[in-house]
Amino acid sequence: MGNKIFAKIEDTLQCTITQQSMVGGGCIAQTSIISTNQHKSYFLKQGFSGTMFQKEANGLRELSKAGAIRIPEVILADQDFLLLEHIETGIKQGGFFTNFGCSFARMHQFTGDVFGFYEDNFIGSTPQVNTAMGRWTDFYFSNRLLFQYKLAEKNGYGDSSLKNAFAVIEKNIDKILDGSDEPACLLHGDLWGGNYMVDKEGEPVLIDPAVYYGHREADLAMTKLFGGFNNEFYKSYQQTYPLKDGYEYRENIYLLYHVLNHLNLFGLSYKQQAVQLMNYYK
Repeated sequence: MGNKIFAKIEDTLQCTITQQSMVGGGCIAQTSIISTNQHKSYFLKQGFSGTMFQKEANGLRELSKAGAIRIPEVILADQDFLLLEHIETGIKQGGFFTNFGCSFARMHQFTGDVFGFYEDNFIGSTPQVNTAMGRWTDFYFSNRLLFQYKLAEKNGYGDSSLKNAFAVIEKNIDKILDGSDEPACLLHGDLWGGNYMVDKEGEPVLIDPAVYYGHREADLAMTKLFGGFNNEFYKSYQQTYPLKDGYEYRENIYLLYHVLNHLNLFGLSYKQQAVQLMNYYK
């Protein structure tokens, strides 16, 4: 079909691409379903050049290791494209969120030795630093909050209100996270309502991860930023793998990472929310 990406796919899979149908995607990638002469279909992401697609592929492979939730199989990953298993979408059936919450809790029971990941990746289009550390508080402050704060300063958002609010967090981070110690567990890293889908059997499927090993409260906090999950999801999660006392108090510190990232990606409309989240811990 006169396309270098198609040529590489055809050469690797020994097939001929016969059709491409564009589908809705995110703000970074162009997404489509391609069909081949072998009567197979795949999900194709393209429109970005660099390491992002390869990092996403590695994250999907890592999530699949837990065997807890369906993850699209990675077919090919390249600097210019990502080719995945095409999973046909279905509808949420009764008990969907109960099943999802239980499965997500089981995924969080898959643990690692340190906080971090073997490579850096991306949160949206922002670099995400995953340098391994043995202590969660150190990892989360340095590689998540401080990284985003310095980026906000670089982007021109570091006025006195943001600076003063962040000083509170820097001073109190050990106190805020005190008593929440747990093993490093496998995190999706960016789970909101747009980063899961429902397959034909009505089962949840995780997509578009920002994987690392961290504290599971960070994953759960992100699910509350934009909605998309109901009470049955959280109830089922708690029944399967209860959270430590005080997780409600710590929720804002984990929301802060994503709100700061949205400030850096999308601008000043997220600044006041970031300041409010930090001032919660005054």
